[in-house]
Amino acid sequence: MKYIFYQYQTSFEVYLQLTTTYTTKRVSMNCNVIFILFYLTYNLIHLPFSTKKESTLGKVKTEKIINIKSKSYLMIQNAYDNLKSSSCALPKFESFAAAFAGYQSLQEKGLVKKQILTLIDFSLSSNTKRLWVIDLANHAILFHTLVAHGKNTGEEYATQFSNKNDSFQSSLGFYSTGEIYHGKHGLSLKLDGLEKGINCNARARAIVIHGADYVSEKFIKENKRLGRSLGCPALPKEINLPLINAIKDQSILFIYHPSRKKEEKNDALTS
Repeated sequence: MKYIFYQYQTSFEVYLQLTTTYTTKRVSMNCNVIFILFYLTYNLIHLPFSTKKESTLGKVKTEKIINIKSKSYLMIQNAYDNLKSSSCALPKFESFAAAFAGYQSLQEKGLVKKQILTLIDFSLSSNTKRLWVIDLANHAILFHTLVAHGKNTGEEYATQFSNKNDSFQSSLGFYSTGEIYHGKHGLSLKLDGLEKGINCNARARAIVIHGADYVSEKFIKENKRLGRSLGCPALPKEINLPLINAIKDQSILFIYHPSRKKEEKNDALTS
């Protein structure tokens, strides 16, 4: 009703201005009154229908968005429920859902060449196995292992993340796996960050997958926590070679942490 009254008030003010402008034409007051009554009556009849139509269109649009989201959620839930693992724990649904949704988006953009998804959950203790390599085509977990975070990202738990050079922190988000090379850590796998402002400096920072002695159960027992890298997701040496061979050449790797805001996830993926 406030909106309707405002429309009438505004129209009436405009009309008064017009009649003032054209007073030299000596338009009769009776005609003015008749016009105002006609205008008010016309709007009273038509405005509610117009408002109702706009409301209906908004409702339909909202329902479509909800349906799309519901279908997406069902796809994620189905993929999670179909994961096969007889020897290891499954990742948390929250981290898997974020990884799978992003994987689908990247696949639609043509950035995925292999149906392999590597998920690292940095919300978990570094003393637990928090990396999963998932074969999405066969719904199978290929690897479940320890993985290190950067030395300035935290002690046992990862809490701080950066995309800056020399930060010695891990970067969150989606990566595409690159080429294999032999460096100071032996066989290593280059990574390309796919998210602007989040991990896009990965290659320039030399953030790679490699094996390390400090990523082991032995190191945890001796130091009460896993060893830390300079920002790389370092692996146990004994699993480094087969894991790299499984995920090389443009598969997707996702590093999850719940501290990351949803709007950052939506805006950062490159096109």
